[in-house]
Amino acid sequence: MTSLSFEERLGLLVDIEWTSRKNNRLKKLIQAAKFDQPQAHIADINYTAQRKLDQALIARLAACTYIDEKHNVIIMGATGSGKSYICCALGMEACKRFYSVRYVRLPDLLTDLAIARGEGTFKKLLVQYQKVNLLILDEWMLVSLRESEARDLLEIIHSRHKKASTIFCSQFAPAGWHAKIGEATIQ
Repeated sequence: MTSLSFEERLGLLVDIEWTSRKNNRLKKLIQAAKFDQPQAHIADINYTAQRKLDQALIARLAACTYIDEKHNVIIMGATGSGKSYICCALGMEACKRFYSVRYVRLPDLLTDLAIARGEGTFKKLLVQYQKVNLLILDEWMLVSLRESEARDLLEIIHSRHKKASTIFCSQFAPAGWHAKIGEATIQ
């Protein structure tokens, strides 16, 4: 270290500080995302033939351009097919590119919204879900929604439309979603 000039030592210190800040920011983004599976990684996805996964498509999604373009993604599959793992892996890739991410299971989101409405913090909670770059909604439309739940959920989705990206992780095709919404005017 003594053989280095002052400028070289200063440069090393700046590099160390920059790397430390970058790593701390990444750690905070991952913690704030509240992933169900924080160990998920794109490189660990199993692409065996029976899973019928498009490796090129997942690689494109891992590049996170859909977030820049404010597009949404739907991931469908049967129970135990690895949908949640793929969603978390895509979320981790977004964090690595310093996008804000929030993972939430739909039943938990509905509970949080109901509690916030009762406590008078509903608008504050809406803003939290609206402002993240990528919202991952797992177990999407697993159960039918009550009218108030449908309105609250559609408020979040509407506010994010063309402003941020959402990943919908579901066992059901979009054609059947309207039947689970339960709000006649929305169907």
